Amino acid sequence: MPATPSRRSPRAPVRIVHLGLGAFHRAHQAWYTAHADPDREWGIAAFTGRSPAAAAVLERQDDVYTLLTRGSRGDTTETIETIVAAHDGADTDALCDYLARAEVTVVTLTVTEKGYRRATGGGLDFDDPEVTSDQSVLAAAFTADTPIVARGALATMPGRLLWGLEARRRALPDATIALIPCDNIDDNGPALRTVLRDLANTLSPALGDWLEAQVDVVSTSVDRITPRTTTEEIDAAAARMGVRDDALVITEPFHSWILSGTVRGTRPRWEDAGAAFVSDIRPFERRKLWLLNGAHSSLAYEGLLRGHETVSDAITDPVCTARVRELWDLDEALLASAGPDLDLGGYRDALVERFSNPSIAHRLRQIASDGSVKLRARALDPLRRAREQGKDDAGARGLIDAWARFVVAETRAGRTLDDVAAAELTRRARAADPHLALLDFLAPDLGA
Repeated sequence: MPATPSRRSPRAPVRIVHLGLGAFHRAHQAWYTAHADPDREWGIAAFTGRSPAAAAVLERQDDVYTLLTRGSRGDTTETIETIVAAHDGADTDALCDYLARAEVTVVTLTVTEKGYRRATGGGLDFDDPEVTSDQSVLAAAFTADTPIVARGALATMPGRLLWGLEARRRALPDATIALIPCDNIDDNGPALRTVLRDLANTLSPALGDWLEAQVDVVSTSVDRITPRTTTEEIDAAAARMGVRDDALVITEPFHSWILSGTVRGTRPRWEDAGAAFVSDIRPFERRKLWLLNGAHSSLAYEGLLRGHETVSDAITDPVCTARVRELWDLDEALLASAGPDLDLGGYRDALVERFSNPSIAHRLRQIASDGSVKLRARALDPLRRAREQGKDDAGARGLIDAWARFVVAETRAGRTLDDVAAAELTRRARAADPHLALLDFLAPDLGA
């Protein structure tokens, strides 16, 4: 039986809380922190989302894991010890305990687009049953003589995070804290602030005022292809390394983290690991959302329809590649006058090389999940901007078309859609005109 990874250095003190303990966080923010913190001053307490499985695996391994980086020159491995505590996301008592500590000054998030629970207009979706449940639980806690929320009673990121921030407000009313969302959402900083403010405004005017005064929210653009690790890959790595790491993360050499916003409190010097702070995040986040994430979605839907399984397979298919280049031509036309030199030609060339990396098995079904949410930024935003500017929107329409054909094909094949709106999409896919019914759901203003 191979050994498991073990911690070689003393645990750093918890000074960062992370929500969304998945592979991307471990390949990105945890990696950046490890490389920017030679003195081990910045430990991360990480919380899972819906499933506690990732925390349980890390706990068995002393919260240590291996990062396997696969590039054209071969594989490299390193042991990451930045995470010093892993928790079930339902453990809101632990979350409140950490956020009530003065030394904790940063919260990072990777909860995926759907984790923000936004309505079509961008505000908090109060029609979401789990949002309304969290609102009810928190309303009772805010009016109780002894505010208590039972473990597992809160289900959403806005509900859990707001409850933790209320604990900080009570314990440290004059302390600042920085929230740093790292999800693929246009203007992810304002998106996070909006859903928290919307929920706070229904519960406590004092908390809403405190959020505005004491909480910094930073916008980011993040990039590092990190596919889901399979059991077969874990077995192969164990045979090669002599160490069985059930929390193994596989990623590519490329990494990027661009941040914009004020952080009044202390934070790691992520710049020392290659991160960049800029005055305007929007051109960079749109370059990434439209060119990389949009292309990923295009390859996923068109590729799956054509029998491919991974990005590296689909990018070799001329039909899939033509769709991607059509989308990129539109995106480049929209970004050409964005302001900073985005090196769009070089960025496109680098994406083709990254997508073609056969050692990164980025599965199309993983990318295809939650298209009804992801396409808001990846297709609808560039489509609307193209129409406003009188540009050809064929690339964006092609992506929406591929998604609709994929949803219809999956429904007719009897497969369950991996989408937050799966039931509604399935119903519309069975309509007399399924493409119109799906478009009306995705963007009612574009149905005509």
